[in-house]
Amino acid sequence: MIRVLIVDDHPIVRNGLRGAFADVPDIEVAGEAGDGREGVSEAVRLGVDVVLMDLRMPRMDGVRAIVELARAAPDVRVLVLTTFDSESDVLPAVQAGATGYLLKDTPPEDLIRAVRAAHRGESVLAPSAAGQLMGRVRRPTGLALTARELEVLQLVADGASNREVARQLFISEASIKTHLQHVYDKLDVRDRAAAVGEGYRRGLLR
Repeated sequence: MIRVLIVDDHPIVRNGLRGAFADVPDIEVAGEAGDGREGVSEAVRLGVDVVLMDLRMPRMDGVRAIVELARAAPDVRVLVLTTFDSESDVLPAVQAGATGYLLKDTPPEDLIRAVRAAHRGESVLAPSAAGQLMGRVRRPTGLALTARELEVLQLVADGASNREVARQLFISEASIKTHLQHVYDKLDVRDRAAAVGEGYRRGLLR
């Protein structure tokens, strides 16, 4: 039995997804959550196998939740299910550790197959998401991070704020922001969560 958690801030979406799995004998909806923070907590508490994760939610967005879940429960597979398929949505989610990326207009039978595939550890991508990733792969790779940038990224990955990182490295908070922007540019990401996810993916972080 594949235990699934649905994480979406719209109750009507959660109800629809629950209904899609109602008659599937090998998939059980173990729980629901209305935002990323609650999703991470419930995934750990319920011991689920697969999380269906929306991206844009209050309190904690999907990308950050994927990063947090990778730390708290690394064996859980995350299947993003969203209405957004731009590069700025697809890349951070995959870089953070999502096993798959689907759109909410995916037919129920395809969603069921995707959950089973994600449970097996197989990547599942909507055609538009696959196109975004192919475009990214064809671009030249970025520059290597400096030793200082790696230090900053590691501290951010450990949960430190900009102020805390500045205090530990004995440099200004403005310098930390500059280093982080360089990290974002080199890793081709747009925020802290995606930078940490990409850092782990590339083996840059402990």
